[in-house]
Amino acid sequence: MMKLAYPLLRLGIYEDLRSRLSRSQREHFCLVATCPQDGHHPESVLGTVELALNAQPRGERTHPYPYLSNLAVQPRWRRRGVAQHLLAACQQHAHAAGQSQLYLHVLENNYGARKLYLHSGYQLHSMDHHWSSWLLGRPRRLLLYRNFAPPNF
Repeated sequence: MMKLAYPLLRLGIYEDLRSRLSRSQREHFCLVATCPQDGHHPESVLGTVELALNAQPRGERTHPYPYLSNLAVQPRWRRRGVAQHLLAACQQHAHAAGQSQLYLHVLENNYGARKLYLHSGYQLHSMDHHWSSWLLGRPRRLLLYRNFAPPNF
């Protein structure tokens, strides 16, 4: 089954990347947490996150908003504050762009990520009620948001 679905998945990834690369660089960021180079080890990537300041995620029919996606931390660096630092950096970028909210999706069965986001001040905005959730038993996507004070101009 995956052999048949693989070309479609590849096409979806290609279209997503093409769309992201065609946007203004000032609207889309990829933030990377690194471990500094020392005498014995080269600099290494600990985690990454993407921030789109003017996003309209797939399936959403609302106005564009600042949106986080693809937060990932190397397994051996998890639970050491890397994800919190990446989230804080996203908030700083959004704040500097005049935004006062951030949004993200998380799967309802991703308990570790949900705990991270809730402890970081995110709240439930809405739940995805896609047909695949009840028909195929797939986990629903939860749209979370976080309010913070806008900059004073």
